[in-house]
Amino acid sequence: MKKFSVAPNKDVTGWYVKLEDVAPTDEYIAKDDAIEKAEQLAKSNKPSKVIILDKNHEIIEEKIY
Repeated sequence: MKKFSVAPNKDVTGWYVKLEDVAPTDEYIAKDDAIEKAEQLAKSNKPSKVIILDKNHEIIEEKIY
């Protein structure tokens, strides 16, 4: 199962979408845009999981596709 994460940058001025724990694939200004992209990637790479992290990098939500 592939894991996609949505996490803020260190200043919380942007949001990264990452596959597993490799370098971020994209950075988005809006959190919702980053979540939408992560969900699209997860849906096209089933089975996958989307993990959404807060500014402390703690899990606030998980979705499985």
